Amino acid sequence: MDAASIAKAATTIAETSNRVQVGYAVMKKAQDVQASSAQALIEAIPPTPSASNLPSHLGKNINTTA
Repeated sequence: MDAASIAKAATTIAETSNRVQVGYAVMKKAQDVQASSAQALIEAIPPTPSASNLPSHLGKNINTTA
């Protein structure tokens, strides 16, 4: 191997490393955006009505013949 081919190989390895690092950074940013969006969707769910508004007889029997 001559010096030019060694330099070319080193440059290729360095560029590949940089591309991998940029790819990981972009993936991490995308995951952060997805997590933020998911959290916003979860917070947008309206609260469920409380059971105290329901009649007292509801939820005490299970219809097993249906």
